[in-house]
Amino acid sequence: MRISNKLSRIKPSATLTISAKAMDLRAQGREIISLSVGEPDFGTPQHICDAAKAALDEGFTRYTQVPGIPELRTAVAEYFNSYYGTKATLEATMVTNGGKQALYNIMQALLNPGDKVLIPGPYWVSYPAMVKLADAEPVIVPAGADKGFKITPEDLDAAYTADVKMLLLNSPSNPTGVQYTEAELYALAQWAVDHDVFVISDEIYDRLIYAPAEPVSLAPLWEKHPEHVAVVNGLSKSFAMTGWRLGFVLAHPDLIKAMSKIQGQSTSNVNSITQKAALAALNGPRDFMATMNEAFMRRRDKAMEIVATWPGVVCPRPDGAFYIFPDVSALYNEKMPDSTTMCTVLLEEAGVASVPGAAFGDDRCVRFSYALDDETLITALNKVGEVILP
Repeated sequence: MRISNKLSRIKPSATLTISAKAMDLRAQGREIISLSVGEPDFGTPQHICDAAKAALDEGFTRYTQVPGIPELRTAVAEYFNSYYGTKATLEATMVTNGGKQALYNIMQALLNPGDKVLIPGPYWVSYPAMVKLADAEPVIVPAGADKGFKITPEDLDAAYTADVKMLLLNSPSNPTGVQYTEAELYALAQWAVDHDVFVISDEIYDRLIYAPAEPVSLAPLWEKHPEHVAVVNGLSKSFAMTGWRLGFVLAHPDLIKAMSKIQGQSTSNVNSITQKAALAALNGPRDFMATMNEAFMRRRDKAMEIVATWPGVVCPRPDGAFYIFPDVSALYNEKMPDSTTMCTVLLEEAGVASVPGAAFGDDRCVRFSYALDDETLITALNKVGEVILP
């Protein structure tokens, strides 16, 4: 069979590969603890599930408008208005099949062959692949643990060429959990505006923030420079709705129209039942977020305490999301010379699934998720320590 040349540039998802191997070991009867999962371990709140059931009972099962039903697009606009003080309307919003499709749609709408996209590293595994699928070139701007996993405008200056057309920011970050302060994030975004570079701000973890840190969004900057900024978000993480696949976008109305054209010729509308559930999520109570955040912050602190006992390991303290991304390169040896090998050994010998930092652009690190109960988390990290420590 003849496969498109474009796909030869795309690697399979490392997180899915690890998950598949973990499932194989479970099928063989092995007890495996997964620290590789990128989703909350909390169930979707009941009022959201009830809204989905009601939509089914009411027969809301037909096609909808491609960018989303009007009341949901209005609720998306109000999300940004209420949290970040914007004055967005539905024309500047749309809903997508997860935040991933929102990112994909924007890149397909704005990038041309030969364009370059600046991506801070470490990065989420899908960013470079999406850029390549748009026939553009990812340019990684690295910042290791020694820099707190944060880039600066000076780093962007060093990476900039005339072909750079886009900057992709993610705060809080997957895989590091690190969040830029408002001053830091806006300095990066303003650099892009000044250089006529379009900014995508991936804010999928924007409500999973741990005190004293506070949520930061580029939504206000979008309002000032709508032709240069788009904000991507969704319900997967903060609303514990990963499987529902509902992302949303705040962007210039002309870009929304272009994205809707792409979505109309690919997936069309988001599942109608999911849209009704999303409406209940955005318009309903959000007290469950505080409960989740309290649990995640407690687990983060427990994880950091354990990792701090590993000699030579450096791990910047995350302010959001539910990952730690320690630099474990001081523990590499002949048996475990890199992150991929280390994760394979951890899976086979400790029965713990993790994700190699190489998948995120930093082979010195390993990503552990703390989106699981306290006792299991502590057990898993202690097992990791037993294997990797000399």
